[in-house]
Amino acid sequence: MNHFLISRILLCALVALTAFACTPKVAGPDTTTTTTPQTTTPKPATDENLSPCAKFSDARNPDDAETNYVIYRQMLKAKEMKEAMRTWRKVYATSPAADGKRATVYTDGIAFYNDLIKEMPANKEAYGDTILMLYQEARRCYPGDGYMAAIQGFDSYYTYPGSATDDEIYALFKESIEIDGAEKLNYFVINPMSKLVVEQHREGKIEIEEAKMITTALKTRLAKGMEECSGAGCEPWQAIENYAPETLRYFETVQGFYDCQYFIDQYYADYKEDPTNCDAILTAYSRLRYGGCAEGTPEFDELKQAYETNCRVVASGPSDLKKAFDCLESGDYDCAIENFTAAAEGTDDAEKKGRYYMYVAKVYYSHKRSFSQARSFARKAAEADPSSGEPYMLIGTLYASSGPLCGPGTGFDSQIVTWPAIDKWQQAKRIQPDLAGKANNLINRYTQYMPSKSDIFQRGIKEGQSFTVGCWIQETTRVRTP
Repeated sequence: MNHFLISRILLCALVALTAFACTPKVAGPDTTTTTTPQTTTPKPATDENLSPCAKFSDARNPDDAETNYVIYRQMLKAKEMKEAMRTWRKVYATSPAADGKRATVYTDGIAFYNDLIKEMPANKEAYGDTILMLYQEARRCYPGDGYMAAIQGFDSYYTYPGSATDDEIYALFKESIEIDGAEKLNYFVINPMSKLVVEQHREGKIEIEEAKMITTALKTRLAKGMEECSGAGCEPWQAIENYAPETLRYFETVQGFYDCQYFIDQYYADYKEDPTNCDAILTAYSRLRYGGCAEGTPEFDELKQAYETNCRVVASGPSDLKKAFDCLESGDYDCAIENFTAAAEGTDDAEKKGRYYMYVAKVYYSHKRSFSQARSFARKAAEADPSSGEPYMLIGTLYASSGPLCGPGTGFDSQIVTWPAIDKWQQAKRIQPDLAGKANNLINRYTQYMPSKSDIFQRGIKEGQSFTVGCWIQETTRVRTP
C-alpha cells in the first residue's frame, strides 16, 4: 500500500490538526535551542465571506457538531490527545470548516498527527503526507489566510523534506507574502525563502522584478521585526539577521538589482575601518561604481579620492596588470579576472604571482560571490608564494561565511564550518606571524559559534576526534566546542 493511499485512509479515518508544533530553522550562531513559530489563530472570515466548505450549519445535527467541537478543543487544551482526537474525527467528518470563519479544525488535526508522529515515528512519512493534505484543504477552504500557505511551506521544507519540490515550496511562500504583505509576513518564512528566491533566480525560473519584490518584502519584515522586538523576543530576529541578508547578497552579482545606497550601506563602513588599505578602498570604490553611484555622492567622492591618491599607482607596470585594475575599477569583473590571471601567469616572481592570484580570489569572493573559485585561486596563490599567510586568511573567511550555504543557517550543519575556518586562520598566523592579531580576532569571534557540547554528544561524536565537513568545503578537521 503506497504512502498516498495510506495518507488518504488516515485522512478519512483520523484527521488531525495544528501547525504550531513546528520549529522554524532560523539562522543564528546559538543553536542549542530552537525557536517555535508563534502560535497564530487562523484568520477569521467575515460573515459575508464564509468558507464554502462544510460548516456546523451544514451538518445533519448542527448542535451536536458544535458541541463536539467545544468538547474536543477543551480536551486538546488539557493535552488529552487520544480522547480529543476521537471527538475531533466526528467534527471533521461533518463540519471541517467549523463555523466558516476559521480553519481551526484543520490546524487542530495537524496537531494530532504531529502527536502521532512522536508516538509512532516509523509512520512519519505517511502521517506527514496527511498533514500536508490537511494544509491543502485548509488553504482551499480559507484561501485568504496567508499563515496556512506559510506553515505548509515551512513544514514541506523542514519537517517533511522531499514531500514537495522547491518550486512548490517557493510558490507557497510567495502566496503567503502576497496575501499577508511585507508588514505582516510570518517571520519563519524569511530564512527558507531567502535561499529559495536566490535559487529560483539563479536557475532562471523567475525574472528580476519578482526577485526584487520578494527580496524587498523579506528585508522589510526583518527590519520591522528587529525594530519592534525586545528582550528574548529579539533572539529569533537576530538569528534571521545573521542568515537572510548574507544569503541575499547573491543579488549583488545581478547588475542593477541593488541601488547605490545599498552598496554604500554594505561596503563604505568596511573602508572606514581601514581607510588606508588599498584592498578595502578598491573593493568599496568598485562596488559603488558597479551599483550606479556617481560623482556628487559624498561617499563615492571620498572613495574616488582615496583610490586616486593612495592606490592608483598599483595599476602601473605590465599591461595585463594595468588593464586588470582598470577593469576592476569600472566594475568589469570578468575582464579583471582574465587580466589578473594573465599577469600572474606572465611573471616568475613568486611574491607577485601569489599577489596577482590573490586579486583573482578576492574578485571571486567579493564581486562574483563564487566561494569555490575564490578558494581555487587562493590555493594557487599559496602554492606560488608559500611565505604568505593571506591565502589562508581568505579561505578561512570563505568557510566561516558558508553557514547559509551548507545548512539552514542554524544548527549543527551550519556551525561546523567554524572548525575548518579556524584551522585556516591558525595556519595563516603560523606561516606569517604578523597576521596573528588579525587571525586571533577572527578565531576568538567564531569560537563562540562552534557546536555546543550537547550538539556533538547527541550525534555521538567527541571533542578532539577527526571530522570531515562536507558541502563545498570537503575538509577534514577536529571537533571542538566553545
